[in-house]
Amino acid sequence: MNVNFEYYKLFYYVAKYKNITQAARAIGSSQPNLTRAINCLENETGCTLFIRTNRGVTLTPEGKQLYGHVSAAMVQLETAERELSEITGLVRGSISIGVTETALNIFLLAYIKAFRMEYPGIRLRISNHSALQAVQAAKNGEVDFAVVTTPVLTETPLIKVPLQTFQEILIGGKTFSSLEKQELSLKELADYPLISLARESMTWKFYHDLFLSQGLELDPDTEAAATDQILPLVKSELGLAFIPEPMAREALAKREIVAIPLRDPIPKRQVCMVYDPQHPMSTAARKLQQTILGTI
Repeated sequence: MNVNFEYYKLFYYVAKYKNITQAARAIGSSQPNLTRAINCLENETGCTLFIRTNRGVTLTPEGKQLYGHVSAAMVQLETAERELSEITGLVRGSISIGVTETALNIFLLAYIKAFRMEYPGIRLRISNHSALQAVQAAKNGEVDFAVVTTPVLTETPLIKVPLQTFQEILIGGKTFSSLEKQELSLKELADYPLISLARESMTWKFYHDLFLSQGLELDPDTEAAATDQILPLVKSELGLAFIPEPMAREALAKREIVAIPLRDPIPKRQVCMVYDPQHPMSTAARKLQQTILGTI
């Protein structure tokens, strides 16, 4: 049999309300339309499904058997419709983001906080990656999008959108306070202990290329695995380090560290969003992406 699904739907409501008039009123249809649909369903199945009475209708044994299957299917469909409505209405859903530590701290965290307050039912999965890992995750469809800091390499079909420019500064602990009044060159930094991120990071490559442009070699005394580790190391007087100015702002205001002027300017860097337009995003992810991109 190739029965019109609409007949099953109308059959479900008539059986549920046990009255054709009430069922028609509940679903915004007409009594003749429901009567015609039930007659068609009975003809196509070759079964009498209802016993008509002056007070309404009751299911026959065959009708009860059919109703058991149809009602289960309708419950599943109604649940699916409700869930889809909640997802499109941002009542529920999920977002997966690949992010570098610096991008999270100086840019993305504020957006995530505001988004979560507005849409508390949305689940967030934040993966802390290197820039290379985050971009690869976006390429593979493992995350909805990535938020990373430059330098970062992307290939088609990935799209890279600049979000925010930031400046890094040279900082030191309180024992280096005398350097506040000086102006060091990159070459003179060789006379001081230097802290940097690990060699496999894009930040290390950025500074390696910067030093190389001056004919110098970047040779740090201490290598940190994460940007968040640099500030405590500086406060502990282990050396000088480059760090995004926003991440140093509070410690500078408290005089826990000092900013050291540089004769050689540090090129500005950017926070960027990287995504693959060929990978479909969830409704929630598109909303967060539009919120972020709408502010630049």
